[in-house]
Amino acid sequence: MLIDSHVNLHAHQFDEDRDEVIARAREAGVGLMVEISDKLSTFEATHGLAMGHDDIWCTVGAHPHEAKDHVDLTAARLAELAGRPRVVGIGECGLDFHYDLSPRDVQAAVFRQHVEASRLTGLPLVVHTREADQVMGDILEEEQARAPFRFLMHCYTSGPELAERAAKMGAWFSVSGIATFRAAEGVREIIRTMPADRIIVETDCPYLAPIPHRGRRNEPAYVGHVLDKLAEVRGWTRDEAEARTTDAFFALFDRIPRPEGA
Repeated sequence: MLIDSHVNLHAHQFDEDRDEVIARAREAGVGLMVEISDKLSTFEATHGLAMGHDDIWCTVGAHPHEAKDHVDLTAARLAELAGRPRVVGIGECGLDFHYDLSPRDVQAAVFRQHVEASRLTGLPLVVHTREADQVMGDILEEEQARAPFRFLMHCYTSGPELAERAAKMGAWFSVSGIATFRAAEGVREIIRTMPADRIIVETDCPYLAPIPHRGRRNEPAYVGHVLDKLAEVRGWTRDEAEARTTDAFFALFDRIPRPEGA
């Protein structure tokens, strides 16, 4: 069974053919998808997708780009929303210093509320980080020292130092279509060092379509290309890569019942 651990099916890019996209994913062998919340104003759509499909689960949170609109967001509010059926993670949240669409101090403050929500609920944290390696590593270490929580470094493209710090804290890592890009050897080098039992795969659709679909809208049906590249980079067979990433996925998202035989 293929699993896409990070989809954005509520995005407007799917408004014309969302049902067909989901059907194509199933036809491609995708057995589970995690629909990711990027802001509370679209959480009802995100949650609705999870409630409407047995093979879709969801998270709740606010992307760092949206932090400026969530300055009053509290861990308690996130935990309240996370109490709904089929919510299995907190996020996507974190730091993005590349675009700086929200002030950096606001991003950090909102991120820490997500961390606390992860602790309150016991749900894993889905972390976005871009060009914020030092600050992200510092926050994660400070918060882990305060009280532990599980977290996923989603679509990891940051540096080796942050990867090492996160791995020491027990982080999971997800590999995306970026791993297939010709110019992404640095990303592949880090993939080779990731803890073998804590790697999962994702599309981050509609973004980051893997080769041979690069430049087009991404879909969950393409996650197999990511898995194939992960297997190649790690020197695993396709079956081994599928087994390892499936085990890692259910260890992280442990509120999702594992289907018999998966």
